[in-house]
Amino acid sequence: MRAPRRPAWTATLTWKAAMFIAVMCCALAALLGVLVHVSVTGQTVSDSRDKALTRLGEVSGLYEAGEPLPRFAGVDPPGLPPSLRALAVRGERGTLVTEYEGRPTMWAAGPADGRALAVRLDYTQSAETIDALDRSILGSSVLAIGATLLVGAFAVTRVTRRLHLTAQVARRISAGDLDARVDDPRTKDPSRPQDEVATVSGALDTMASSLQRKLQTEQRFTADVAHELRTPLTGLSAAAELLPEGRPSELVRDRVRAMRGLTEDLLEISRLDARTETVDLAVHELGPLAERVVRASGTDTEVRVVRDATVETDRRRVERVLGNLVANAHKHGAPPVVVTVDGPVVSVRDHGPGYPAYLLESGPQRFRTESGGKGHGLGLTIAVGQAEVIGAELVFAAAPDGGAEARLRLPEYVRLAPSDAEE
Repeated sequence: MRAPRRPAWTATLTWKAAMFIAVMCCALAALLGVLVHVSVTGQTVSDSRDKALTRLGEVSGLYEAGEPLPRFAGVDPPGLPPSLRALAVRGERGTLVTEYEGRPTMWAAGPADGRALAVRLDYTQSAETIDALDRSILGSSVLAIGATLLVGAFAVTRVTRRLHLTAQVARRISAGDLDARVDDPRTKDPSRPQDEVATVSGALDTMASSLQRKLQTEQRFTADVAHELRTPLTGLSAAAELLPEGRPSELVRDRVRAMRGLTEDLLEISRLDARTETVDLAVHELGPLAERVVRASGTDTEVRVVRDATVETDRRRVERVLGNLVANAHKHGAPPVVVTVDGPVVSVRDHGPGYPAYLLESGPQRFRTESGGKGHGLGLTIAVGQAEVIGAELVFAAAPDGGAEARLRLPEYVRLAPSDAEE
């Protein structure tokens, strides 16, 4: 039988720190309480024993002088503890605290002609003093533990709040927000002492700034290279058109077209990386839009409309995503290639070897392709970037019966009823 799973909050640093503080406070309070109790109780009992033995000495003098004994003394008095009586009969003196007529009593006994001469003192006040001391120790311990827990929880919460902020900023950076910073005030003033959390926050901010500069430099380099290539490629394309017809001129024109396509893809990726793209939203019927993309591709692709839907999106970007998916299916997959519209979801399915494992795990990677076909590995990267711009979800998966399948889920447009529109 599996043990029940502990709640998630029991794994937090605040909970662990509170439990540690509580346990340590309880242990310290118990230790101090025992020490104080033993010390005070021993002192109280010692004072009462000395007083009882002093009374016993006075009563022994009266007994030897034949004087009448006071009412708190007697020979073999009733209520005398048997152990103390046996001690006195053996010729020794001793004391013992016990109950007598329902009240705490200190007995002192000594030998008297083979019997026990004993005195008793009321021990109620001393017992009540010890009980009051124990209650005071317990109450003070509870108050001290509560106050320590409050102060400790406040201090730990301040630290954990800063740790949560640092973790939140780290997640924002991993999601692509390179402008996110912790900005801990302790890291801005070098003369101010820094704790470990401030050190981690400063290291994270430094890493984010360095990463941002590096990515911006790479993006700027990619955009500059692609932009500079457009001019010579335009001239090269014009020159290729002047070549006489033949196999060599066809090869030149084909390579020029490939280079121009690669250049345009690099420019598009640089714009997507810069996150400066704006969308032109409009309402479109998804079925006709998918059919138009397939016709424009000029490929033998089947279109199935299971359930048409109205979506609010950027038509040009959706066409770009679907066009890249269809082109990738024909380049790296195998026929038949089927585009299916089922509500706001469009799937592109081929019957080839399927997507490689790295793509299913971490998404498409630039300039990486394992199918051996033509391409630079940029088509799916652009599709993912454009889908993110329009707020769509693009998922790559393996088809149940073999092949690759990409599913694009678009935001569905919901028409308001007349009464809702009026409201």
